[in-house]
Amino acid sequence: MRGDLELAGEVQEREIGGKKFKLDTSLCKELQDKIVVAISKHMNAFAWSSTDMPGRDPYFLCHRLTMDEKVTLVVQRRRKFNEDKSLVIREETQKLLKVDHIREIQYSEWVANVVLVKKANGKWRMCVNFTDLYKACPMDSYPLSKIDSLVDSASGCQLLSFLDAFSGYNQIRMHPRDTSKTTFMAEFASYCYKVMPFGLKNVGSTYQRLMDRILAPMLGKNVQAYIDNMVVT
Repeated sequence: MRGDLELAGEVQEREIGGKKFKLDTSLCKELQDKIVVAISKHMNAFAWSSTDMPGRDPYFLCHRLTMDEKVTLVVQRRRKFNEDKSLVIREETQKLLKVDHIREIQYSEWVANVVLVKKANGKWRMCVNFTDLYKACPMDSYPLSKIDSLVDSASGCQLLSFLDAFSGYNQIRMHPRDTSKTTFMAEFASYCYKVMPFGLKNVGSTYQRLMDRILAPMLGKNVQAYIDNMVVT
């Protein structure tokens, strides 16, 4: 779970062992104290940074790219970026290398461009244009939960805890044979993902499958999950 949740109401910042979190002050004092105690007992259940994510055992579940062997391989024409955007790409690539989410690769037959998308706060988000790879993969028909059913099941509960997985997709490994297909061009080298990146086809289905396996004893009883968003009732 994420350790940097931001709440919509009035919040108060608390700190335990150097780890900061925000607590909704609209809750009664007794309930606030109970939440602080619960967090302090389970500090290792929260991810405070990307380095806190151990990842899932690939033998338990990993993301596969199934496609026809006759599909046309695509190496996109390299895009050019100005100095400011090149610096963003360089910094983001180094962050991914530091947390072991990507590795350098040579002679890949699938190569995509980096795309920079401006966020609401004015900063840039680095994405990869997996359009061609998306088209080459068939749709995974794994059923996702129905939103209206999840909402109905939570109605009438006195207290709900909303959990948001920290970089949830990146906690799932790519199948070793498919990592090269996620290759993207950076400034001075090409890299491929060792973990499941955003933007690939069927990543939502893969994550829902993981949640259904991990939370099987609790789903429908005291926990509901829609991809990487969970509610404890």
